[in-house]
Amino acid sequence: MDTENHSNISNARKKKKKKCNQNSENKFQFDLNSCSKNKDLRGAISLYGIAISQNLRISQHHFNSLLYLCSNSVKDPSLKDLALDYGFRVFDRMLSIGINPNEASITAVARLAAAKGDGDCAFELVKSMGKYNLTPRLRTYDPALFCFCENLDAGKAYEVEEHMGVAGISLEEAEISSLLKVSADTGKEERVYGYLHKLRSSVRCVSESTAKNIEDWFRNTKTSEVGALNLDADRLKELILRNGGGWHGRGWIGKGNWVVHGSNVNTDGCCCSCFQKLVCVDIDDDETDKFAQSVAGLAMEREVKANFSQFQAWLDKHNDYKAIVDGANIGLYQQNFADGGFSTSQLDSVVNELYHRNGKKWPLVVLHSKRIRGLLENPSCSKLVEEWIDKGVLYTTPSGSNDDWYWLYAAVKLKCLLVTNDEMRDHIFELLGSNFFTKWKERHQVRYTFVKGNAKLQMPPPYSLVIQESEKGTWHVPVVGHSNEESNRTWLCITRLSASDASNNDLTNEGNSENGHLSCNSKSTNPCQSENVTNNGGHHCLTGKRKERSPSPS
Repeated sequence: MDTENHSNISNARKKKKKKCNQNSENKFQFDLNSCSKNKDLRGAISLYGIAISQNLRISQHHFNSLLYLCSNSVKDPSLKDLALDYGFRVFDRMLSIGINPNEASITAVARLAAAKGDGDCAFELVKSMGKYNLTPRLRTYDPALFCFCENLDAGKAYEVEEHMGVAGISLEEAEISSLLKVSADTGKEERVYGYLHKLRSSVRCVSESTAKNIEDWFRNTKTSEVGALNLDADRLKELILRNGGGWHGRGWIGKGNWVVHGSNVNTDGCCCSCFQKLVCVDIDDDETDKFAQSVAGLAMEREVKANFSQFQAWLDKHNDYKAIVDGANIGLYQQNFADGGFSTSQLDSVVNELYHRNGKKWPLVVLHSKRIRGLLENPSCSKLVEEWIDKGVLYTTPSGSNDDWYWLYAAVKLKCLLVTNDEMRDHIFELLGSNFFTKWKERHQVRYTFVKGNAKLQMPPPYSLVIQESEKGTWHVPVVGHSNEESNRTWLCITRLSASDASNNDLTNEGNSENGHLSCNSKSTNPCQSENVTNNGGHHCLTGKRKERSPSPS
């Protein structure tokens, strides 16, 4: 009996002690969360000391909270030394008691290392993640990358970039801008050129800080001798066409000082400083081919393969259409769906508008066979549908098919316009990915509305909001703005002077306002004002097709 009582008392004491420890651990957790929320580093350090003295269980989450506080506190000069000292001590203890770090732990310590200027340590931490089976993220690399860039250690910054590429991590604007700056500061002009194109392909409008880095590069007198003379102008134009417009990628062109202006672009896509016509940038030839193959591959997984293959073969023989029309989208626009309403008059208006705009060339209308049968059985519209069939306007998709695959494939394959108000956000479009799909839509999609029954087509924009490089070697860089009016957006207009540019430069200087912007209303000989100006990337012709290309250069 005494033994049993002793055992019960012992168990009760253990439970009481365990409960006490749990209460202490819960209080530690609560207080630490409060310190983290209030960014109270000193309070967190005090709590950490008490937890160690009481031998409380400290989890990975607790350690990460402490490391996060330390890494954030290095920005405060009064706390920096304390944060660095305790941050590394906390991390060392974490490892010594057998708690493996996670990605957040490594990122926090890498930030601490970078804060004391040790980019090598920050980079080694990233490279050590493999032994913990951890996958780095963009934020994990940033401390080492930015540290090397700030220390003007371009070689090591490039090593970090290469390591990121192997890990499948894509650079964003902040990282590209930093690499561009260190390349500019260390005189690596080809790297600067490459990073400008990385910016072009990854962001639309650059931030003000990135714009300053770009402007500083071009304003540096050392850049005046950077560039090649006597490049083949026809070859450059060919490359620009193959690339989808807006860039050639062959390197700096010309010699002499660069002239940088803050400018605006008018509604026709004309720069108000140099009067150059900007273009609407398309995806390049390789991307177009891959896109078409992707659409076809997905379609044949979800459609009857023979039906879609038959359409592909038909399209190869009828490949001169300039516009593809999503017939159902137009016919059902603002109709009564419950009553099965379908407006052939709306579709006819769009078809005729395209026919007259495009040199009396009929578009291709894609409609489902069930819809066609219903229209042919309706006396009020059967004659019109029969005329469409006779003129080769209609392609009838088979029973059980999804029209979307057919009209999208046709528009991509033929590199022509697509008339639809469909935002293309359904799951089938998500399968295609958004990397270049958004760019393709901007260049090829025509939206519509009706005014008193007449179709009004909203053509693709005359120019793309993206960094552009011309065959003359000029650059135009859009900057993030604070206005909803595109005409008020600041662009960096970057040109090189030559003897033939002298008169234009005088006009430019006269037209500049105090803030460095040229008024689009300034009087000058502006080639953009000509009605005959053509734009190989714009939409002055309806087709949306790029010019015929010469065979690929060897």
